[in-house]
Amino acid sequence: MNLAKTLSLLVVTLVSASAFSQTASPGINERQKNEAARINQGVASGELTKKETVQLRTEQKAIRAEKRAFKADGKLTAAERAQIKRDQAAASRHIYNKKHNAKKAA
Repeated sequence: MNLAKTLSLLVVTLVSASAFSQTASPGINERQKNEAARINQGVASGELTKKETVQLRTEQKAIRAEKRAFKADGKLTAAERAQIKRDQAAASRHIYNKKHNAKKAA
């Protein structure tokens, strides 16, 4: 009986680990935090106008919604992960461009 319990525990552990790995996105999450910090820093320094801040935060919100939609089926495929990373790269460029244009907060 002890062997049966051990085997069932092993199966549960493997299934749990497999499910986690299908939806885990630590690199994506870390980048989301970094982008939010960059936007907040731009607000604090006056590099971003209110309009620019709203645009950038709306873009970040859309990426988070996209990630949730992709994860809704319990999987985050390589193609979905790549799409999120492309969207994050574009958003990062937008943050840079808006922080480095000539516009300043009033």
